[in-house]
Amino acid sequence: MLNSLDSEDQLKQIYMETILLVERLHRRFLDVIKTELDRLHIDDVNNVQTLILYNISSEQLTVGELTNRGYYLGSNVSYNVKKLVENDYLVQEKSPHDKRSTRVRLSEKGLALCGKIDELYLRHIEELKNGEPNEDALADTNASLHALERFWTDYINRVFR
Repeated sequence: MLNSLDSEDQLKQIYMETILLVERLHRRFLDVIKTELDRLHIDDVNNVQTLILYNISSEQLTVGELTNRGYYLGSNVSYNVKKLVENDYLVQEKSPHDKRSTRVRLSEKGLALCGKIDELYLRHIEELKNGEPNEDALADTNASLHALERFWTDYINRVFR
């Protein structure tokens, strides 16, 4: 019985560390984006807004679609979209099919910033080719994170049936 208790405690410790690490990695990645914005002397957009822009890419989306697709996880997406429109990173237009709905797309300024972020990602890829974590380690991490996502999704679906 002692071994199973130790094993259970160990699994709980690993599980809690994983949850905290995922959260910490997200915050650290936002720091990476902020550092790049600072390096480029861009101060009219923040790191979260930059990721919203990057995820929109060449698409035209509604604000609701930003959230539904997982491009934005915060509660103030409307505020960030408003700021991105005010600072000329996004163009907001009424939907041609539903006048109550508005769609957003990247402006030239938004596309240029996404190009800079893409350059950052390419620099990271070059560094990752010869270092740690390598491609295999990242693929293994992604597989584990996808499995954890499925576990949590299945849990939510079981609880709310």
